[in-house]
Amino acid sequence: MAEPDQPSIARMIDFWLGGEHHFPVDVAAARAFEQSYGPCAEVFRSLRDFLGRAVRSIADAGVESFLVFGAGVPTRGNVHEAAPEATVLYTDVDPVTIRLGQRILTGSDRAGYGYGDATDIGTVDPAQLHRFVPGWGRRPTGVVFLGLAAFLDDETLSRTLDELYEAAAPGSFLAIDFPGEELAGRPEALAVMGPEFRMRPPSACAPLLGRWVPTEDGIVPVARWRRDGESAPVPEAFHGGVATRPAA
Repeated sequence: MAEPDQPSIARMIDFWLGGEHHFPVDVAAARAFEQSYGPCAEVFRSLRDFLGRAVRSIADAGVESFLVFGAGVPTRGNVHEAAPEATVLYTDVDPVTIRLGQRILTGSDRAGYGYGDATDIGTVDPAQLHRFVPGWGRRPTGVVFLGLAAFLDDETLSRTLDELYEAAAPGSFLAIDFPGEELAGRPEALAVMGPEFRMRPPSACAPLLGRWVPTEDGIVPVARWRRDGESAPVPEAFHGGVATRPAA
């Protein structure tokens, strides 16, 4: 696989998680980001732990398939590892990450990877959707939407979540996160994230879900969501939770 000349947030996260699927350009970008905001590894490990707890809670509710947007690298506790009995379709828009994900999942009969733009669900390959998310639109599905709200304005985010609500069957679940205002006083870090990066106060998150109904846990700092026991202190850089499309 040819080495890319541009870093990827997905592969930078893999580096922070201690993974093996990143390139020198990603490490350099991650190290540069750490110069302006140090606890990257702690924050993203906490976020990945939240993903695992959220996915397991959805699987425990009887959901057997997941559709993942902005999936990144499918390792280090990603969805098919958190719910090994489920089928999973990972999607992303970055061609390098897609090829990497496809290579990692070669031979898997329970998880696939393809192109998919969360803001246009019609871009997801119908054949892959049929194979890995059987019954999409007819049977409850877990929709994973992590790392995307950060790069969508309120109008686009609300429209996208409403379209996903319409497409998903009653009884489906949505796992989602939102960046808080942790980086508000760190202009160097914000510059690395780019002009599209959007921070939101906690009070602004739940209203953006539209018709999706948060579980009783609410939208809270991800390290606190259904945490069993005490955990090491971590900056409250992300808020998140699980919401449902109530069964008819």
